[in-house]
Amino acid sequence: MKMQSFTMHHHLAFLLLFSAPLVAFVMSTPENFQQCLSLHSENTTAISKLVYTPINSSYSSVLDITIQNLRFLTPSAPKPLLIVTPLHVSHVQAAITCSRRYGLQMRIRSGGHDYEGLSYLSKVPFVIMDMVNLRSIAVDVEDETAWVQSGATVGELYYRIAEKSKTLGFPAGVCPTVGVGGHFSGGGYGTMMRKYGLAVDNVIDAQLVNAQGRLLDRESMGEDLFWAIRGGGGGSFGVVVSWKVKLVPVPSTVTVFTLLRTLEQHATKLVHQWQLIGNELPNDLFMRVILQSSNSGPNGTRTMEASFNTLYLGGVDALLEVTRSSFPELNVTRQDCTEMSWIESILYFAGFSGEPLEVLLNRSSNTKLYFKHKSDYVKEPIPKSGLEGMWERFFEEDVGVAQMIWNHYGGRMSEISESALPFPHRAGVLYKIQHLTSWTDGGDEVASKHVSWIRSFYSYMAPYVSKSPREAYINYRDLDIGTNNVEGDTGYKQASAWGKKYFKNNFDRLVRVKTAVDRGNFFRHEQSIPPFSF
Repeated sequence: MKMQSFTMHHHLAFLLLFSAPLVAFVMSTPENFQQCLSLHSENTTAISKLVYTPINSSYSSVLDITIQNLRFLTPSAPKPLLIVTPLHVSHVQAAITCSRRYGLQMRIRSGGHDYEGLSYLSKVPFVIMDMVNLRSIAVDVEDETAWVQSGATVGELYYRIAEKSKTLGFPAGVCPTVGVGGHFSGGGYGTMMRKYGLAVDNVIDAQLVNAQGRLLDRESMGEDLFWAIRGGGGGSFGVVVSWKVKLVPVPSTVTVFTLLRTLEQHATKLVHQWQLIGNELPNDLFMRVILQSSNSGPNGTRTMEASFNTLYLGGVDALLEVTRSSFPELNVTRQDCTEMSWIESILYFAGFSGEPLEVLLNRSSNTKLYFKHKSDYVKEPIPKSGLEGMWERFFEEDVGVAQMIWNHYGGRMSEISESALPFPHRAGVLYKIQHLTSWTDGGDEVASKHVSWIRSFYSYMAPYVSKSPREAYINYRDLDIGTNNVEGDTGYKQASAWGKKYFKNNFDRLVRVKTAVDRGNFFRHEQSIPPFSF
């Protein structure tokens, strides 16, 4: 049994976080919860090894290992009363049943990348459903499909596809440690988005356990719920155990380049021009811009760097024809470009060029940082004066802390209706901005400084981005734009303050689906879809 002794110091420190009734719960419930799991699981093998409580010696390591934002990896952060790591679908079903029985809220974690920590934090007594053991991937090359469980990472998915085929790929994200469950639930995009759309644009079936503990597939859940889970955000409708995806063709050779330009090398002009050409570029071309300040100006002065980070689904000759005709100002040369396979481009964009493909199987390959991020959508080019104002504000922040990543839209993204899936940011979007602040030193004072800066910068950007609503991307969660009442009911008006920004008019349909499938609001968090109040 895993109820091993834990140091009295840590045990008491944990208990001090809770009131007397909860202390009694912590002391008495774990064994009852395990008995409940055994009672309701078809597969009862070693149930005790699937449940971690604060008195387990492994509790902290299991909790902390996939927490990506160091702001939430602190002794004072709320901790779960239990962590359940299911090995079988019946364990998921049982955990839902038992969480309801004991009045616990549930947080569902795949990769731990939630920007606000909503997959592993709560202000009320909660249990974490950690999907880490449910990560099998079955690739069917002949059918050009794959079943992937929610606990897998996108890196594991890419690796398993490449293991079977050199001419198939999948259009998901560039960070290989991101969990499939959360990534797909919010949409999921990557370097092939202009060619094939989002990850969820290529999901064709799913298996979900609902609030009643029933296992459903696309046919039995119905098209409304199947629509909602493909972009409506994680943690609202149930636990998606696995996804069936349609794989996409990739050429045997792709081409990449990254060109860095400073202000002294006309970065402002190039960034302005980049905004104008996005919708004219071929769908095979993905060119994002990464913006940050540095001390690489004359005599070590502050300047801005713009990195044009590019994938072309084809060879270098065809790419050079495109850049010469569409973006001659960038002056891309053959020497700037590298031909490689699609799977090698995954390593390139993840920062692992030259490393063995097996690095994609390492769930802890990324460096953990303290961070606060935001998002925006741009529908009209930002004038040069606006860009110059951005640079000035970047110079007010520490070097290397602030960054922006701009991703062209257009292509396939513009061809899909904004109501086809909950993700509504389609035709009319020039590009998406991810605003980032990341730092390495802890402490509330340091965090306050950097968070204040990004909030101020976000305010500066208001005239230049989408309006009514100011749109945001659900997978870049931002509690600054609004939250629910986790401890009580949340009205439609309160939730729509943030919901319309993520989903626009699709929010109303999401609320209707939620009301139909989880009227009791078992699956809830600070930005989960609420049911209508009756």
